[in-house]
Amino acid sequence: MSQNEKTMTMLIWITSIFTGFIGPLVIWMMKKDESEYINQQGRNYFNYAISYSIYAIVSMVLMMVLIGYLTIFVIIIAEIIYTILALVSTNKGEDYVVPFSIEILK
Repeated sequence: MSQNEKTMTMLIWITSIFTGFIGPLVIWMMKKDESEYINQQGRNYFNYAISYSIYAIVSMVLMMVLIGYLTIFVIIIAEIIYTILALVSTNKGEDYVVPFSIEILK
């Protein structure tokens, strides 16, 4: 695996911090045919993004009964930690799958 592939996968994860899902989507769509590793990490990222968006929506609904404030806090902390772990793992060239992600894109 080349350094370019590692860099592209790191960019998928890091641009999500600043651009939401638009930056990772652009990178993934441009580079997914060039490398199976980039394609896999793009799918892993979007499975994570979709899953944690669902969890956040459920937490917002649960805010009506106050428990949602705790769960949204946990989700935010988990997203920060998992993004950092993904950056470290992809820099090493490892396949990183975020825990509790639903495999939507196969």
